[in-house]
Amino acid sequence: MRIILLFTFIYLGTPSTNAQGLKNLIKKATSIDSNIQQVSKGTNLLQQNDIATGLKEALQIGTEKSIKNLSSIDGFFGNAALKILMPPEAEKIETSLRKIGLNKQVDEAILSMNRAAEDACKSAVPVFVAAIKHISFDDAIGILKGNDDAATSYLKNKTSIELTNQFKPTIEASLQKVGATKNWNTIITQYNRFTLKKINPDLTAYVTERALMGIFSQIAIEEKNIRKDPLARSTDVLKKVFGNNASK
Repeated sequence: MRIILLFTFIYLGTPSTNAQGLKNLIKKATSIDSNIQQVSKGTNLLQQNDIATGLKEALQIGTEKSIKNLSSIDGFFGNAALKILMPPEAEKIETSLRKIGLNKQVDEAILSMNRAAEDACKSAVPVFVAAIKHISFDDAIGILKGNDDAATSYLKNKTSIELTNQFKPTIEASLQKVGATKNWNTIITQYNRFTLKKINPDLTAYVTERALMGIFSQIAIEEKNIRKDPLARSTDVLKKVFGNNASK
C-alpha cells in the first residue's frame, strides 16, 4: 500500500502524466507491493517452520535420550530420585515384613518393580514420537516463550491419558516377565497372614504411574539443558531457534 501511495504522489507531482499512465503506475505499484508481501510471508513461514521443527527436534532428542537412559539396567533402580519404592499404602507392609525377617522378599519386590519400569520404557519411544509430530505452530510459539519445562508440560498434558493406556499393558507384561507380580503376591500373602486389614493395591497402575513420572522428569531435564546450554543444541535448527530465544 505504501508503494501505491508513493507512485500516486509522484503522479500528482508530474503534470505530464496522463490518466492511462496513472493506471499503469498503480498497476505496477500494486504488483510490487504484492511481491513484497509475498516475500515477507515467505520469510515468516520459514521462521514458523524453523520454530516448530526446532521444538519437535528438542522434544524428540530429549525424549529418546531420557528413555534410553531409563530403559538401561538400573535406569530406575540406580537413580535415587526415580527409584520406585513400595506404594505408600503398602509402607506398613514393608515395615511389618522386615520386622519378621522377610527383608529379602521385600528387596526382591522393589527390584522387580524397577526392572519392570526399565523394561517397559524400551517400547515408549514410538508413542512419544507420534505425539510430538502433532505439535502445531501456535503450540510451538507458546512453548518457546514458556518456562524451561514448557515443552515437557505440553507433552505430558496432551498425552498422559493415551500414554497410560498404551503403557499399562507393557508394564503389566514386564511385571510378569521380571517376576514382580509373583514377588508382590508373596509379600502381600505374608502380610495378610498377620493382619485383619487385608490390602492389595493395583501394582500395575502404581508402577505405570511412577514409570511415566520418571520419563517426564528426565525429559524436563533434557529440555532445560537444550534451552540453557548451547553445547546441547546438536543441530543447526536447535541452535537457530533456541539461540535466538536465549535472551527470553
